[in-house]
Amino acid sequence: MNAKILVVDDNPTNLKLVSDVLAFEGYDILKAADAEEAQLVLADTLPDLILMDIALPGMDGLTLTRKLKADERTRHIPIIALTAFAMKGDDQKAFSAGCDGYITKPINTRKFTAQVATFLEGPPQKTGEQANSASTVLTKP
Repeated sequence: MNAKILVVDDNPTNLKLVSDVLAFEGYDILKAADAEEAQLVLADTLPDLILMDIALPGMDGLTLTRKLKADERTRHIPIIALTAFAMKGDDQKAFSAGCDGYITKPINTRKFTAQVATFLEGPPQKTGEQANSASTVLTKP
């Protein structure tokens, strides 16, 4: 069975790029352009992983993450912040909201699927990993 990944991003270009790269690797992709659409998708299907943009219109990604982690039905799903926010402390805000990992945009399409695969393999590692200068993957300390 292929892993099912929900990609939540309000930028159509980012949503398409991330979805296409993952679909090419054989993942089943669910898409949502905002928090409300993501909640509708989650009412019907529970994915194996959620890639969550932080800056969403209406309810932001961190608020949705808190909501999902507080819900018995969805709290087990790993949520990875996928965001252009790469300032000092932004990763800690994501982890504090309940994110299990943090990947900065723009993504490195050559390394992205391997980054995603590490989050599907099991519990987060104890250390962060510098993927390259443009894209950082951090796991919860």
